[in-house]
Amino acid sequence: MFALVDCNSFYCSCERVFQPRLEGQPVVVLSNNDGCVVSRTIEAKARGIAMGEVWHLARPELKAGVHAFSSNYTLYGDLSRRVMATLRGFAHHIEVYSIDEAFLRYDIAADWTTLGREIRATVQRHTGIPVSVGFGPTKVLAKLANRLAKQREAHAGVFLWPTDPAAATALLETVPVGEVWGIGRRLSERLAPLGITTARALRDLDDATARRRLTVTGHRLVLELRGQSCLALEELAPPKQALCCARGFGTPLSTLDALGEPLATYVSRLAEKLRAQRQVAGYLQVFLETNPHAGVPQYCPSTGSTLPLPSNDSSRLAAVAAGLLRRIFRPGFSFRKVGVLVSDLSPESSMQLAFEAPPAEVLARRHTLMATMDRLNRDYGRGTVRLASAGNTAPVWKLRQARLSPCYTTSWESLLTVSA
Repeated sequence: MFALVDCNSFYCSCERVFQPRLEGQPVVVLSNNDGCVVSRTIEAKARGIAMGEVWHLARPELKAGVHAFSSNYTLYGDLSRRVMATLRGFAHHIEVYSIDEAFLRYDIAADWTTLGREIRATVQRHTGIPVSVGFGPTKVLAKLANRLAKQREAHAGVFLWPTDPAAATALLETVPVGEVWGIGRRLSERLAPLGITTARALRDLDDATARRRLTVTGHRLVLELRGQSCLALEELAPPKQALCCARGFGTPLSTLDALGEPLATYVSRLAEKLRAQRQVAGYLQVFLETNPHAGVPQYCPSTGSTLPLPSNDSSRLAAVAAGLLRRIFRPGFSFRKVGVLVSDLSPESSMQLAFEAPPAEVLARRHTLMATMDRLNRDYGRGTVRLASAGNTAPVWKLRQARLSPCYTTSWESLLTVSA
């Protein structure tokens, strides 16, 4: 049996944990630069607020009485880790599927409804985050069961996929094919001419047509809908093939020096992730974006370079990125975003040295320096030690976060004070 545990309106629920007055109130969380709605509570949905709604363009009557927050990814990431740590106490096999979802696998029978209620109560007690739990014999059916657990109040957040074939068929008939995990809009359009508009019709698709129309991956989804488990639990995340960091600016930038600061900052973050994963990058790409909504000429260039020696050294990668930025920068444009992507990733232990590589003792000193910088930033906060090219701690290009809540669980300054 598989269980899918999904946090309800996760970002909004994180905000409610530390502000109980928001319970029962419409709450939304906005994307970078306070742009679009990326999370909303049931009360906000009832108001007619759509996912992806551009907040500053929303009708005043729609926003009246709604509590809107800037994305606080530090807080959400920490609460996610706490939720997943709690879930590990309920199963030996767990796949953290996303920041707010996890699959659990069970190899022996149990009272699934009672277990689901216990999971909900424990996660709520440990973290304050409400979750829904769906059980099914396959991952796809567990995903559908979780959807029904959220939609049907009578089930109180826990739903077990029925073992009775007639009941299962009736449920699949109510699910649009586009809502089946892994199908989506594009495959739905491909299936529509075949008359396949529901999950039941997809389940009943013959194997030959499924393989021809949906490839091997789509055929596995068909088999999963039939109750045949084809998608294994990924308990260990596969190694990353590429990493990217790109952020929109709070204020457009138009000079090379100004663009260099966020670029060096983003490169440093990627280098830190590479070191944490014990990987090195062999290719680095830099790109720029102007604002397509500004009604001015657009310029969105990109360029990349293969590194002679794969690296995860912040200063080395930053130097390469700065050279690429100079190559594509063009005066006269205001840029809203700069991004950097590293790829051709390989394990740090298997790195092959090039003829022009620095001496081994130099590389060892650089490795120690990077490890020390990571430790200081981990112990005293990100940005405590940083590259000089990354600029100061309050840059003009920083994301607009006018509605940002405190980092209650990761900052001493933001700890709540309780009086009795």
